[in-house]
Amino acid sequence: MNAPLRAARVATFVYFSLCGTLMGTWVVNIPAIEERVGISHATLGGLLVLLGLGAFVGMQVAGRLTDSLGARVVVPATGVLCSAALVLPGLPHDPWTLAGALMVFGFCNGCLDVSMNAHAVHVEKAYGRPVMSAFHATFSVGGVLAALVGAATASAGQSPAVGMAAMGALGIVIALVSARALLPAAPTVAASAVATPPVEAASSAREAASTGKTGKAGQASAPARRGTSRRIWILAALALMVMLCEGAANDWSALHLKDVLGAPASTAAFAYGTFAATMTIGRLLADRLVARFGSMAILRYGAATAAVGIAIVTVSPWMWAAFAGWALFGLGLSGCVPQLFSAAGHADPAAAGANVSRVAGLGYVGMLAGPAVIGWLTHFTALNHTFVLLILLCAITAVAAGVLRTDSDRTRRTRRARRTRELAHGSR
Repeated sequence: MNAPLRAARVATFVYFSLCGTLMGTWVVNIPAIEERVGISHATLGGLLVLLGLGAFVGMQVAGRLTDSLGARVVVPATGVLCSAALVLPGLPHDPWTLAGALMVFGFCNGCLDVSMNAHAVHVEKAYGRPVMSAFHATFSVGGVLAALVGAATASAGQSPAVGMAAMGALGIVIALVSARALLPAAPTVAASAVATPPVEAASSAREAASTGKTGKAGQASAPARRGTSRRIWILAALALMVMLCEGAANDWSALHLKDVLGAPASTAAFAYGTFAATMTIGRLLADRLVARFGSMAILRYGAATAAVGIAIVTVSPWMWAAFAGWALFGLGLSGCVPQLFSAAGHADPAAAGANVSRVAGLGYVGMLAGPAVIGWLTHFTALNHTFVLLILLCAITAVAAGVLRTDSDRTRRTRRARRTRELAHGSR
C-alpha cells in the first residue's frame, strides 16, 4: 500500500475524531449553558431540534458540494467552519441567540459529517477492503476525549465559552494541517476495478454486456439509475431505524436502570457507558468481520443481536441482565450504520456525496426522533415496554439486510453450499 493512501486514511481518522470531539464538547457543556441562559429542559429540547434541522440542511448541501468540488476541498473547509462555529453556543445569554447559534453549529457539523464520510468511501474504495467501521469508531473516541477535556475545564472554573473557543481554535489548526493528506479526487474507474473482487467484476461485466445497461461512455442507463435511487432510499430508511435505536439508547438507557430497576444514579450511568463501550469495540472489529463475511451478514446478524439485547432489557427484572442487554444492543448496532453509509457511497461513485447525504440525513432524523418517540410512548406504557418498538425496528432491519447483498455474497453462499454437498457426499 502506497504512502499517500496510508496518509489519506490517517487524515480521515483525524477528521472523524475531530467531528466527534467538536460535537462532544458541545454536549458536555449543555448543563452549564442551560443554566446560564436560564431555560427549562423542555425549551432545551426544542432548541436541540433546531440543531438537528441545521445539521440535516448542511448534510444535503455538503453532499452536492463534495461531488462537484471534491472531498479534498470540502472536508477541510467544513472542518474549519465547524471548529469556528463551536464557540457560538457558548456565547448567548438568551434563548433566541442560542437558537441561532445552534442552527449555525448544526449546519457546519452536518457539512463536516457528510463530506468526511464521502471521503471515507473514496479511501475504502482505493484500499479495496472494508475500513469504514474503524472511522466511525474514532468518532466515538473523539467524544470520550471531549468529555475528559470538558471535565478538566469545568474543574478549573472556566466558562463554557473559553473551553469551547480553545477547542475550536485547536480544531481549525488540525483541519488545516490534515488537509494535504486527503485524496485529491475519487478513485478512477481503473483504480475502482482493481478494488472490485474478480468474481463480482466479471459478473457485472457479463450482465452489462448481455443486458446493454451501459451507454457509449459506460454511464448507467435510466432504469439502472432509478434502481440505484430506490436502493439509496431503502438504505436511508434502514439508517433511520438503526439510528433511532441508537438515539433511544443514548437518552433512555440510564433512566431505564434508575426508574424501572431502581438503581442509584451513579450505577445507572454505567448503562450508557456499557452501550457506548461495546459499540466502540464492535466498530473497531467490524472491518475484519466485513472482509470475511460480507457487509450483508454484519447488518443482518448485528441487527438480530441488537434485537436480542434490547429484548433482554425489556423483560429482565435483574440489573446485571440489563447491563448485559445494553452491551449486546451496542455491540449489535455497532457495525450497522457504517455498512449503510459505505453501501450508499459505493452505489454510484460519481454521486457518493449526495447519496451519503441522503442516508446520513434520514438517519440523523432517526437519531433525533428516537428519544422523542420513546418519551411520547411513556405516556401510554412503562418505559421498558416502549423498547418493544426498538425490537421491531431491529428485526425489520435484519430481514431487510438483503439490500446489501453483492455478487461476492452470492459466490460465498454458493461455495458454502458446494462444500456442504461435498461433505454430505463424502460421508456416504
